[in-house]
Amino acid sequence: MQFKSHMDQALDEAQKAAERGEVPVGAVLVGPDGAVLAATGNRTREHSDPTAHAEILAIRQACATLGNERLTGCDLYVTLEPCPMCASAISQARIARVYYGAADPKSGGVAQGPRVFDHAQSHHTPEVYDGIAASACEDLLKTFFAQRRG
Repeated sequence: MQFKSHMDQALDEAQKAAERGEVPVGAVLVGPDGAVLAATGNRTREHSDPTAHAEILAIRQACATLGNERLTGCDLYVTLEPCPMCASAISQARIARVYYGAADPKSGGVAQGPRVFDHAQSHHTPEVYDGIAASACEDLLKTFFAQRRG
């Protein structure tokens, strides 16, 4: 099977999140066969739930679709470096590969901060690819926060 990036769809989900007043982060979870299992954006405000990050929602939806708590062989595309909570969930779900756009020096948990996958307690370490459509992901976040502060 030929590689196909799903970052454009993740960016669409991030834009929808921004339109809902949520921090614009989008995630797409793809099965081993290349089929999209879940596509969503942040919904922490909408759900009054601090765990309703795009990655967590996508993992929940994909697990429900597959009827399994493991997402072995699946790929996750997310517009922002996963936070420590999401990185831990990614590990617990046994996601094979994580592709993310913008780095998150303040709250990231993969290449920044606690580097969750580097710990011995991490049950599974996915392959990680960063900087995918980074400029577009960063621009969306910067625009969102500039409008909120403006």
